[in-house]
Amino acid sequence: MEPGIKILPEKKFVGKRKKMSLADNKTRELWQGFMPRRKEIKNNMGSELYSIERYEPLYFRNFNPHKEFEKWAAVEVTDFNSVPDDLGTLIIPSGLYAVFLYRGAASKGSDMYQYMFGTWLPDSGFKLDNRPHFAVMGEKYKNEDPDSEEEIWIPIKMH
Repeated sequence: MEPGIKILPEKKFVGKRKKMSLADNKTRELWQGFMPRRKEIKNNMGSELYSIERYEPLYFRNFNPHKEFEKWAAVEVTDFNSVPDDLGTLIIPSGLYAVFLYRGAASKGSDMYQYMFGTWLPDSGFKLDNRPHFAVMGEKYKNEDPDSEEEIWIPIKMH
């Protein structure tokens, strides 16, 4: 599966964040805390939900499932003029991304990530860039449904 290569313009987000690791995954808890609050965000850019990961610069160098990263449950906004209490703001800077379409249950996504990082990236002529990674969950996202679809955006740059 070949990704699309796209230039992402700068984007602004409002959401909830949590530190976690792959071994101590708190994604469900994060989204359960965010979803009841999302209707308080008044300046949404659309109905899509964003799952955003921010990794330390050397996170991928020596893989360790216990190494922590920051994960966000968020929506894109036009500006930060109206941010509800206890929610944070995040800006993803403009840059180049490889965009993969994933079809299937969310819990079965590990094969896709293995392909992206283990097969596609080493053979692509690109390397990871130190910007947030994210998934866009739009109308076709259905969580554990095998027909669910989401876009996975991986920050890249030329070697």
